Amino acid sequence: MTHQHPFHLVDQSPWPLTAAFGALMMTSGLIFWFHLGTINIFIIGLISTTLTCINWWRDVIREATFQGHHTLIVINGLRYGMILFITSEVCFFFAFFWAFFHSSLAPSIEIGVSWPPTGITPLNPFLVPLLNTAVLLSSGVTITWAHHSIINNNRNEAIQALSLTVILGAYFTMLQIWEYFDAPFTIADSVYGSTFFVATGFHGLHVIIGTTFLTVCLYRLINHHFSNHHHFGFEAAAWYWHFVDVVWLFLYVCIYWWGS
Repeated sequence: MTHQHPFHLVDQSPWPLTAAFGALMMTSGLIFWFHLGTINIFIIGLISTTLTCINWWRDVIREATFQGHHTLIVINGLRYGMILFITSEVCFFFAFFWAFFHSSLAPSIEIGVSWPPTGITPLNPFLVPLLNTAVLLSSGVTITWAHHSIINNNRNEAIQALSLTVILGAYFTMLQIWEYFDAPFTIADSVYGSTFFVATGFHGLHVIIGTTFLTVCLYRLINHHFSNHHHFGFEAAAWYWHFVDVVWLFLYVCIYWWGS
């Protein structure tokens, strides 16, 4: 059936339903894991969500690359959608910074009228956090290099640069995990521990999501899915990664350096 308009009417798909099921199982599974020690429900949700992502991305790649459904108007709509999504993410992290500054600028008597609270030994901002800052800033350079290589039809350089970005993202995550195990306080240690681990933890989750995003783009780049004029999937991943970089800079300056 043909249509006389440039918009893409998405076919009926089971993936929104299976994604909702996977998300429900993961969140419920986390509760059972924390309170009862059983991890089975969480694993079922994780497997369901992973398989849903693989199949849903496969369908979107097919629509965009092989069926030609992503016209200029559709791509513009995707651009606006990505901009609104990143805007919502800005609001998400704004709430964490609000909580941090609410407690740190006017420390209450319950935490010793001081910041960091009495009994808390903060992490040294010039050790692992500074290294992580250098890693993320370097990844911002490599992803920009990859973007310019795609625009200039230099596929080999684009693959090299994007591979470096994925490696740097994974390295950042490993350093963050190491830092968590090495931290002299926990999420249960007053409002400092809560705001620190929630803010940096959600940022770490975004790094993992962004690294996955870039890995899928690397797979598509290797398989010739991108051209110099048709690569919005990569652009969206690059926007997201730059957003993650900027959030980390705020986290480093406010929580690691000033907050310590």
